[in-house]
Amino acid sequence: MKGLSAGLIFFSCSVVCAVLLGLVAGGLGFWTASFSVLIGVLASIFSYFATFDPRVISPATGSSSRYRSLPFWFMAGCFTLFAVRSFCWLLYIDGPEFRIQSVNNLGDLSLHIAYMKTFANGIALWPDNPIYVFSKLRYPVGVDLFNGLLLLLHIDLIRGLVWVGLLASLATFYALYRWGGSFAVAGFLFNGGVIGLRFLHSFQFQDYQGTNTIAWKSIPLAMFVTQRGLLYAIPAGLLLLWHWREKFFGKGPASGNIDAGQKDSSATESIPAELVRRSRPGHLPFWVELILYGSMPLFHVHTFLALSVVLICLFALGNWRIRVYTGALAAAAFVPATFFVWLITDHLQARSMLKWQPGWVQSLGDFAHPLGHPHGRFATGMLATLDRVLEFWFINFGFFVPLIIAFIVVLCLRAWRGQTTEQSRLALPILAVPVLLTVIGLALVAPILTSWWYLLLIPVFALPPTAFVFLHRKDQRLPVDAPLAFTMAAAAIFFLAYLFKTAPWEWDNTKLILWAYFLVLPFVWKDLIARWDRSVGTAACIALFASGFVSLFGGLANPGYGLANRKEVAEVGAAVRNLPVEARFAAYPTWGHPLLLQGRKVVLGYPGHLWTQGFDNYHQEEAKLGRLMRGESDWRQAAEALKVRYIFWGREEQTNYPTSKRPWEQVLAKAASVPSGTIYDLEQKALPP
Repeated sequence: MKGLSAGLIFFSCSVVCAVLLGLVAGGLGFWTASFSVLIGVLASIFSYFATFDPRVISPATGSSSRYRSLPFWFMAGCFTLFAVRSFCWLLYIDGPEFRIQSVNNLGDLSLHIAYMKTFANGIALWPDNPIYVFSKLRYPVGVDLFNGLLLLLHIDLIRGLVWVGLLASLATFYALYRWGGSFAVAGFLFNGGVIGLRFLHSFQFQDYQGTNTIAWKSIPLAMFVTQRGLLYAIPAGLLLLWHWREKFFGKGPASGNIDAGQKDSSATESIPAELVRRSRPGHLPFWVELILYGSMPLFHVHTFLALSVVLICLFALGNWRIRVYTGALAAAAFVPATFFVWLITDHLQARSMLKWQPGWVQSLGDFAHPLGHPHGRFATGMLATLDRVLEFWFINFGFFVPLIIAFIVVLCLRAWRGQTTEQSRLALPILAVPVLLTVIGLALVAPILTSWWYLLLIPVFALPPTAFVFLHRKDQRLPVDAPLAFTMAAAAIFFLAYLFKTAPWEWDNTKLILWAYFLVLPFVWKDLIARWDRSVGTAACIALFASGFVSLFGGLANPGYGLANRKEVAEVGAAVRNLPVEARFAAYPTWGHPLLLQGRKVVLGYPGHLWTQGFDNYHQEEAKLGRLMRGESDWRQAAEALKVRYIFWGREEQTNYPTSKRPWEQVLAKAASVPSGTIYDLEQKALPP
């Protein structure tokens, strides 16, 4: 973990330093980028030597056996194939085109390139939003800012994208393995339900999870490659989780030579009381922990929210030492985290992302019909709703649903049999059990029962466990070990995503659900599957991961998709090179516009990007932009209202505004003209003929 800690600190400190220097200097340049990277290098050196990671020695061989299992090397090979295929062909040149490997990246990568070029152009920080005229940039752009630093250091865009992706993949693989062994790596690569089993009908590898009806899509293909913030957030988040497990619970699962192909009886023993009574020194120094956690909103807000939920659960379940430590960490991170949230939310002007919407996407559009047909064929009313819900969760999550239920039952029975009255141990008051059961029951039925009258069901859920609990002493406490503590945190994260919409697009709650999924993976293996017979455990792994295996390698087999014309992008880049970087252009709103690929600001970007960033009232600006580009009588007034300095007329504009009168051609001077388009300056009149 020493190398992982050093690499993440280098990444984080470089970006944070660049933000601070950019705010002070009014923008970034070669020297500010160089100084930021230098600070990152120095911080990484200190982090490497300050991080503690003991070497695990195998009693059988007398040497380290952490990486000597067949499942490890199989997972390493699969992860290497995924990383090389996804990031070496993330953006590549094919004849006259820029092409990408993943269809999921057609819109996303264009937006990320726009952000990278925006920072590399030296625009004042915090920058205006390049895709919306009346807003500051609203996006956690930490990873894109790092790529912008590489551009300022004269590292080619494609080369920077490739190396950041490959190194982030290496960090993610290592963090997953140290968190949960080969089982966690397989859970990342091959997540999925049962939809991939359609392979048995066609015997064709394809991304069956990529269809519009499937909500739980392939994490590597649909999230890790496209959501660039996860390149940093996943390894950093897993490093923090690993540190908290080691600090508060001692030696956890998969933190030694435990792997998906072997068992270690010594690691499955109950945790000694002395390890629980005191707060261990931990493996990360506090300042590293603080930087990783406090800077997370700049990279990925949902990961910061998930980690905060874990800290809250540890605080609630822990003794006073754990509460002091977690409280101190949260208090120390409050100012930097709030500052970064303030930056990426247009100075807190963005609307709240929390909205009550129980059920995630189980009743939303195509997601409600994962098999592509309407429900209610054999039942109506409540039965039809129940049929739809059960089908949704089984198709999307497959055998993981009954497996996690069985795992929770095992944990609860184990905790109940080990009940204690010791006040110093990590424990849950027994009177909290009926409260938790009631809350869980109400949460599960909330999407089905649409009336508030369902609150009358509280006695139904609460009375049986309450009566059972009162048959025992009220001061009894249930011991909480690492599996139960992190599973409770995972349940809290899941129900947060299940009951509330945390982004304008409901599907984005997947960014929270994946953390609930990651949290339980190591414990599901160690405390359940690893205890079964080897043949039964192998069958369980096949049932869990076969569908995702098909979808992953089917998605990697895609031939590639065109992103932009190289000549057009280069010509537009030459045309705008000498124009002010703060100027805003009127152009057709699309995701692959050459102006955006050069990091220039347009009135409106792709409407899908506007909507996912919370801009759902852009239609007035869209109407004004249309009147301007069609050359209607009030085109000058529309340009002034939209703060336009230049009008761009190129291929997209000719195609989408074919009836435009183009009055600016007679009255405005040309700021630049290339075969791919002409730029007109609203502040310069045309010269007389």
